[in-house]
Amino acid sequence: MPDSLAQLDLLLLTVAKPRRVQRDGIHFQGFRYLDLTLAAYIGEAVVIRYDPRDMAEIRVYHQGNFLCRAVAQEMDGQTISLKEIIRARNQQRHQLHTEANAHRAIVEQLVPPLPSEPAPAPPAEPPPDTTVPRVKRYTDD
Repeated sequence: MPDSLAQLDLLLLTVAKPRRVQRDGIHFQGFRYLDLTLAAYIGEAVVIRYDPRDMAEIRVYHQGNFLCRAVAQEMDGQTISLKEIIRARNQQRHQLHTEANAHRAIVEQLVPPLPSEPAPAPPAEPPPDTTVPRVKRYTDD
């Protein structure tokens, strides 16, 4: 049994990912996580731990020591799970794929198809023999 609630939280946050602190925070899953503590660690490698059911907050560790809890401002006050993010991205990808297929069908209707085989090229005439013989022959008879 863990000694404190913080250790229990750490046990529950089993997903750990290495990241690098950027000038504008930590980028993860398309979101930007910020905390004032991260300003001193720009360019440093850190490990983040998060709950896949709540992507609004990550916990940041540097060399095994807890640094801070970074929050995604886009989701502040919301609870969005990783599954919901993946589902929304897949829906967006599916919608874009459907629109691309519709545009492709319109183009195929408006533009005549190209011939499948190119027209045969006329046979090329062999170039005239412009080689100069190396040995000059004289006939004296």
